[in-house]
Amino acid sequence: MVSFPSNFVGEKWLGFVTAIWVQAICGNNYTFANYSDVLKSLMSLTQMQLNNLSVVKDVGKAFGILSGLVSDRWPTSVILMIGAIMGFIGYGVQWLVVSQRITPLPYWLMCVFMCMGGNSTTWMNTAVLVTCMRNFSKNRGPISGILKGYVGLSTAIFTDICTALFSSDPSKFLLMLTIVPAVICLIASLFLHETKSASTSIEENQETRFFNVFNLIAVTVAVYLLAFDVTGPHEHVLSLVFSIGLLVLLAMPLLVPLYLVMFKTSTTFDREKQTHEPLLEEKVLDENEERSKVEEVETKRKPMIGEEHTIVEMAKTFDFWILFVSFLCGVGTGLCVMNNMGQMGLALGYSDVSLFISFISIWGFFGRILSGSLSEYYIRKSGMPRLVWNAAAQILMVFGYIALAMALPGSLYIGSILVGICYGVRLTITPAAASELFGLKYYGLLYNILILNLPIGSFIFSGLIAGYLYDLEATSVPGGGNTCIGAHCFRLVYVIMAFASVLGCGLDLLLVVRTKKVYSKIQLERTLVNS
Repeated sequence: MVSFPSNFVGEKWLGFVTAIWVQAICGNNYTFANYSDVLKSLMSLTQMQLNNLSVVKDVGKAFGILSGLVSDRWPTSVILMIGAIMGFIGYGVQWLVVSQRITPLPYWLMCVFMCMGGNSTTWMNTAVLVTCMRNFSKNRGPISGILKGYVGLSTAIFTDICTALFSSDPSKFLLMLTIVPAVICLIASLFLHETKSASTSIEENQETRFFNVFNLIAVTVAVYLLAFDVTGPHEHVLSLVFSIGLLVLLAMPLLVPLYLVMFKTSTTFDREKQTHEPLLEEKVLDENEERSKVEEVETKRKPMIGEEHTIVEMAKTFDFWILFVSFLCGVGTGLCVMNNMGQMGLALGYSDVSLFISFISIWGFFGRILSGSLSEYYIRKSGMPRLVWNAAAQILMVFGYIALAMALPGSLYIGSILVGICYGVRLTITPAAASELFGLKYYGLLYNILILNLPIGSFIFSGLIAGYLYDLEATSVPGGGNTCIGAHCFRLVYVIMAFASVLGCGLDLLLVVRTKKVYSKIQLERTLVNS
């Protein structure tokens, strides 16, 4: 870990920039559709076997519980490096197979390395999200939105750069997934660590202003990627220019710590701090005294929703299980679409689905970035529960699945956009809401328990439902093999997922009602701090 002088005011923000870069490469787990057809062909797999590989990849996230357990004990740098090593090995072996440098491995062994690749992202995400949530605890919505937004963009970043430089070569794509995340994690391990959160209204307002800058840069990156996708095939020179421009945009968040170094001198910072020094000392003493009293009471009573919970206490609450199941309905169905996009596109006559994969990624970003900032704004303005946005996303997801089931011209475009937006909303809102309902003390473990919904949802909707029904449709045609062509291939899958989304919406609305008082209290506290 690199140490800075105590008056280096950009330290926390430089760490946040490296966190953004880590998230920009953490979407490698969502890129399976970019090389799934090659694996299916090389290993002579049925759709059920292929889907089970994608499930195993997602099951790797279940082992994220381990990263959650150690997140309070080990430094951020160690957690990042474990993720880098796991990803290097997991995706490195897949690259060796797809590039045919080694013969295809036995199915069970391939499952092991797929699982390692999937597990790598849980270490990276845990390190980044837990550290930044604690560093910027007064702006949890924007933090979740920005970081999860870059995760959403990462699939498009990898896909578009590979398309631009290597003509969508699956082998070179996997080589990128092997090397790039490891290098970025090494860089982040030097700069990202826990620092003090904002303690005054001045610092909190400064954070908000800087987050607006980060949001603007992130939206620019998303629009840039979208423009490259919708303008069709490009010449090699133009693709190189695009790649260089993308790297420049990804480096632009460095402007914030650079600004602080150049214009926010330590003297100015200290003067602002000194203005509030007497008040801060009294506030710290009062808070410590109050905390000791609260801790004495906490040992005698069960914590209320909105207070710090241990994992055991949290698991005993009805609200946690409502949140858990509603999250499953959203991310489980969305992940099914991502894992099966290669076959979904082929069934409707598209030989190249890279555009739709990028669409899900980019529109998922807009869902993440907007829901994070808007939910924070409406909490401060009216105390609106953050979970309202989850409920709205589930309804929109229903329309996405209906569009896909109808299989009209353009349905895959509409479906991929709507599913991407709603998947992004859920991945942003749920972690932020969980921290507000159950606290930050055990947040690393809490986050990874919620993320268990990814392997569970993948197993239910992708491995069981989609895999079984697809193979059933493929073999029902005379002379059919393991490939299904036509709108009927996934229609029943879409209908089932639409019903699951309706259930998720109902659970979200129930949680909105049950958490109204929590968010009214949060609004009141923030109003008092800023008054």
